[in-house]
Amino acid sequence: MNDRCADDGVLLSPAQMAAADRAAMDAGISGQRLMAAAGEAVAQAIQSRWAPTSVLVLCGPGNNGGDGFIVAQRLRAAGWPVRVALMGDVAALRGDAAWAARGWTGAVESADPASLAGSGLIVDALLGAGFSRAPDAALDALIRAVNAAGVPVCAVDVPTGLDGATGQCPGAVVQADLTVTFFRRKPGHLLLPGRALCGELRCTDIGIPPAVLGPIAAQVWANEPDLWLSHFPWPGSGDHKYRRGHVLVVGGARMLGASRLACLAAGRIGAGLVTLAVPPEAWAVQAGALTSVMVESLPGDGDLQPALADPRRNALLIGPGLGRSDAAGHQVLDMLATERPCVLDADALSVFADRPDTLLDALHPRCVLTPHEGEFARLFSLSGDKLQRTRAAAQRSGAVLVLKGADTVIAAADGRCAINDNAPPTLATAGAGDVLAGCIAGLLAAGMPAWHAACAAVWLHGLAADRLGWGLLAEDLPGALPGALASLAQLAEHRME
Repeated sequence: MNDRCADDGVLLSPAQMAAADRAAMDAGISGQRLMAAAGEAVAQAIQSRWAPTSVLVLCGPGNNGGDGFIVAQRLRAAGWPVRVALMGDVAALRGDAAWAARGWTGAVESADPASLAGSGLIVDALLGAGFSRAPDAALDALIRAVNAAGVPVCAVDVPTGLDGATGQCPGAVVQADLTVTFFRRKPGHLLLPGRALCGELRCTDIGIPPAVLGPIAAQVWANEPDLWLSHFPWPGSGDHKYRRGHVLVVGGARMLGASRLACLAAGRIGAGLVTLAVPPEAWAVQAGALTSVMVESLPGDGDLQPALADPRRNALLIGPGLGRSDAAGHQVLDMLATERPCVLDADALSVFADRPDTLLDALHPRCVLTPHEGEFARLFSLSGDKLQRTRAAAQRSGAVLVLKGADTVIAAADGRCAINDNAPPTLATAGAGDVLAGCIAGLLAAGMPAWHAACAAVWLHGLAADRLGWGLLAEDLPGALPGALASLAQLAEHRME
């Protein structure tokens, strides 16, 4: 489990964290006090996880290294055998880092691969979260030696070599067993590969007042229930099926299981009714396979106007098993023209690969797009890290973007982003994305705003998969949603106490 220094889920970039530090100091909290608290927090985390052993603290030339000197002092005071090795010269340290170094009365060795000999635990306090370039040759050699040492590693703030803003590694990076960060987590702690490199993550309170977050106006959160729980559309005692919403799913003539999975998920997560509209040649198969879902036949030319005529069909889903014919593209645009909440997945995206602007210009704020990386690349010519690309795509499209993966990012056109970290690797199976699309559509039909619905669906999708465990098939997921919803209901009840 990750410790939480706050329950608001806010994620701060390294630049925003630096602004928070400055604001705290402007409020009268000295940098030395913050550094002392950070070092103490790391030392306590180490003592809570490992038995006393020979510790080597690797310190860098900045404030991350200053934290390391405090860690060394606290562990030595607790009776642990501690050595310190510095990357650079003690005389070159400045500010709070120099102050922290003066408190260390032991020897200071040179931080190089040879210094690792004899250590039973390594504290990585070399470089902080703002480091975003490839390490030079000397640092590269040291990082590789740390990883080859075969002893536990505790990283201060982030493992050295990891970009805290993006989770990317431009070169060699330390593989930590424990990472201790401060005040708020950073995007790089949740985005891959950063999340895997941090090991266990603990976020600790070092005395920065939460009020400093106001001027920072952070727009990135961890995707956790507190982010969207107040918008969740729990059914009420006076509700009837139409009040809970009616999802219309448009399927194709092949890959019939995909649209069935989406329908079942939409119904399980909260829609009062679900209708599947399919080509005439698929009607008999789909009608025979589904019981709680209504199945209707489209005209032979695929015209959606009859299916869209009922305004009570208040949320639309198209893409799973659709196919990439010209008719499919027309169906997508006809759906968008209604301006009802709409989820576009799979073929509904790929059918516009050769004319992406036709789709992007037709979108509206109540649309949710759910591409994987390949589908995303067909629509958007964007570079950069995952968070940056998803946010830019949402702004270009004016819709909500769900860029799927083990570190799914959900972005709104106004800049809000959430990073999801509860998806187990068992979700890497055919059909899981169809279930997710259905979950989003079901919550949209029940009245949840688009960005919140996407965030909630992604989280519940991950929880359902986690509860199923090994051997998961996509067809298992809709049946696991009631258990996930029960857990969410318990959490909501606890929040109200």
